[in-house]
Amino acid sequence: MAKRILVPLSGRERAESVLPLVADAARSSGATLRLLRVAPYPRIRTAPSGRVVAYVDQETDRLEGESQAYLRGVEVRLGGVAVERRVAFGDPAGEIVREAEVFGADLIAMVAPRPRWLTRGLRGRVARRVLRKAPGPVLLLQT
Repeated sequence: MAKRILVPLSGRERAESVLPLVADAARSSGATLRLLRVAPYPRIRTAPSGRVVAYVDQETDRLEGESQAYLRGVEVRLGGVAVERRVAFGDPAGEIVREAEVFGADLIAMVAPRPRWLTRGLRGRVARRVLRKAPGPVLLLQT
C-alpha cells in the first residue's frame, strides 16, 4: 500500500475530485498526502501606462501565499489525514514529476479529462506527460 501519495491540484473543482479517493486510502493505510500546486512563472505586472505595479519577487510571494491558503483549505477538508503542502513554479508536468522524485512518492493521484473524439489530441497533456515520465505508479481519475 502506498505510504506517500502526491496529489497535484490546479485549484479547479474538477481536480479536487480525486481527494475523497486518496483521503480514504490514506486514512486506511496511514499514508501521507503531499498536496502540490504548480503555479506559472510569475512576471512583472505593469499598469496600462507602463509603470511597474509588481516585481517578480512580489508576484512570487503573492502567488505563493494564495496557493498556500488554497492548500490549507483543502487540508482542512481532509479531516485527520497527514498532509504536507508544497507550491512550485513552472511547467506543471515537469514539476509534478520532479516533486514525485523528491518526495519519494509511492503514487501520484491526479485527474485526467475524459477523452472526447474532437479534442482527443488536445486535452490531458499534463496527465499524459506525467504518466510517461513518472518515477512510479500514477492513478488517473477521468472526470
